[in-house]
Amino acid sequence: MTIKNNFRHTLNASYIGYITQAIVNNYAPLLFVFFRSRYGISILQISLLIVINFGTQLLIDIVSVFLIDKIGYKAGAVTAHFSAAAGMILYCILPSVMDDKFVALLIPTLFNALGGGLCEVVVSPIVEACPTENKAANMSILHSFYCWGQLGVILISTLFFGLFGLDNWKYLSIIYAMISLFNAFYFINVPVNHPLRGKEGIGIKKLFKIKAVYLLFLMMICAGASELAMSQWASTFAEEGLKFNKSVSDLIGPAMFAALMGISRVIHAKLSDKIKLETYLIISSLICVLCYLTAALSDSPVISIIACAMTGFSVGVMWPGVYSFSAASIKNSGGALFALLAFSGDLGCISGPALVGVISDRFSGDLKIGFLISSVFPLLLLISTLILNKKNGRSTI
Repeated sequence: MTIKNNFRHTLNASYIGYITQAIVNNYAPLLFVFFRSRYGISILQISLLIVINFGTQLLIDIVSVFLIDKIGYKAGAVTAHFSAAAGMILYCILPSVMDDKFVALLIPTLFNALGGGLCEVVVSPIVEACPTENKAANMSILHSFYCWGQLGVILISTLFFGLFGLDNWKYLSIIYAMISLFNAFYFINVPVNHPLRGKEGIGIKKLFKIKAVYLLFLMMICAGASELAMSQWASTFAEEGLKFNKSVSDLIGPAMFAALMGISRVIHAKLSDKIKLETYLIISSLICVLCYLTAALSDSPVISIIACAMTGFSVGVMWPGVYSFSAASIKNSGGALFALLAFSGDLGCISGPALVGVISDRFSGDLKIGFLISSVFPLLLLISTLILNKKNGRSTI
């Protein structure tokens, strides 16, 4: 069977697509301190770059609701990877040729955000549309590659900077750009099914008339918030709570979080035909609530940081699980549902860390208070899953 009609290659390209998204979201933040010292970028401007990155991805999610079924999923995937590659390459060029260093970093950030946003919108539906039997398992494996990508970016970048120094960061950017370029051409040569395969999908107006949709959106917001509220603050918490240096904090914070999240998704893929998805979501939500409460209430810094890492394991199934749960609950939904789910998830990715920051700031920077309040996200996900499960008349065992 050739590559042009082998859906195994489609799955492989999709997996690399989530590695691309991990590169887009996790590489530049590792260089923020360097950018500040080398280019004179202020903390406010760094914060603005973060907001613009996620804000652009939210905008892509919204626009895709109306356009993705028209432009096609393969075209979207190819465009996403060319855009991500362009962003990485422009990081290497523009700061050296432009006087305004903030704008020189803003332009590649926009290209990266376009690539990351499109990847989030198109890759999951592409996998969902592949002619495979176990959709939930494939979705978990797919999303585990984001975790491996995130872990890889942290470890490879730390090793590269340690061996060759930060001054050679542009060479690493080119290497990451090559991954995106390779996958762009890979996607061009693999088969991609439309999720509806010629059927007429549910329109936006009709979609919003389905009551269950609102609970699904809430679940997706909670999934994104549960994940990012901890992962974004784990390194800071390790540094302040255990007094480790920055490199060690990155390894026991976001790196361990990503590793355990990836392991969780692989385990789910192996057991998905034995344990119902709803059961997984309920158990994961319960564990996540306990992890947040332990991190917030434990007097032991070691136990607290273990709880932070275990949160990665508990949230692993949430994002891909809600995707699969939504596809199974609302038939013939088309790209509109997936785009709106991506929007809801990204909204959670912004609101979760923001809530931790705002609450902690009100209590003299005590992150434990922020974690305590953020336990509401997995709790709401748990309640929503139970409600939808009851409406569908399903047993959770």
